[in-house]
Amino acid sequence: MGKTALVFAGQGAQVVGMGQDLYDQYQCVKEVFDISPDVRDLCFNGSKEQLDITINTQPAIFLTDLACAAVLSEKGVKADGVAGFSLGEIPAACYAGLMSLSQAFKFVCYRAMVMNECAVKNKGCMFAVLKLSTKEVETICESLSDTYPVNYNSPGQIVVACAEGSVDDLQKAVSENGGKSMKLAASGAFHSPFMDEASKSVAEYLEAISLETPQIPLYSNTTAQVYDKPKELLSKQINHPVLWQKTIENMIIDGFDTFIEVGPGKALSGLIKKINQDVSIYNVSDLISLEKTTEELNNA
Repeated sequence: MGKTALVFAGQGAQVVGMGQDLYDQYQCVKEVFDISPDVRDLCFNGSKEQLDITINTQPAIFLTDLACAAVLSEKGVKADGVAGFSLGEIPAACYAGLMSLSQAFKFVCYRAMVMNECAVKNKGCMFAVLKLSTKEVETICESLSDTYPVNYNSPGQIVVACAEGSVDDLQKAVSENGGKSMKLAASGAFHSPFMDEASKSVAEYLEAISLETPQIPLYSNTTAQVYDKPKELLSKQINHPVLWQKTIENMIIDGFDTFIEVGPGKALSGLIKKINQDVSIYNVSDLISLEKTTEELNNA
């Protein structure tokens, strides 16, 4: 029998109303969202503009991800291992038992605050670069100032972070090499040296925190391997690339053949499908997807 992984959605997946229909039906979801009535109300009733601000986005997605995972657990679906994309690594760490819910929520709020401060101080943009090889994208970045490959998402898709002054040069270089670039609705140049100060702040914050041993394998964005040095990895994750493709490939090597995306959207499901078409992929973001996923899992 293969193993089942939960993968937790990251920043950028947020939508107004996320989690509300599950909240109305399940007590376990209420227990997650009710840890912060303010963030709960933002998820259910806030404007898109409010949700897109990093200090709001990260706690909102954190709670929504964990709420979706909680309702799956109530349905009898338990993960053998977890991973999360960028911000999603924090709810994944909470699910795995590295932190308690209250501890992880406080941490994600602090993380969002210092990352937002860095984004305001060090203006930058993020672009999805398509149709080019990893080497081609890395070569382009090396040729430009303040430009970095930051999310290795799937074959033919790498996200690049750059300074505002490098945008035109990046788009031109991508086009000249036969690729396509799409600006992302990100409020900062995340997972790059632009976030060095935030990474340092998080490392200092974590010095005073006691963490537990994960109860199931928790895969790191930074190494694409199972966690070994949690405090170091949680701080490095902020200013180092997300090795998503390699993470999924390593999980498949380790025996995972079923992946369930939890949280808003289906972006990770799409990436996993591009990485490997032989694994089973599901998602839970609302009542409809919950019912569909649990029915298909029961019939598998």
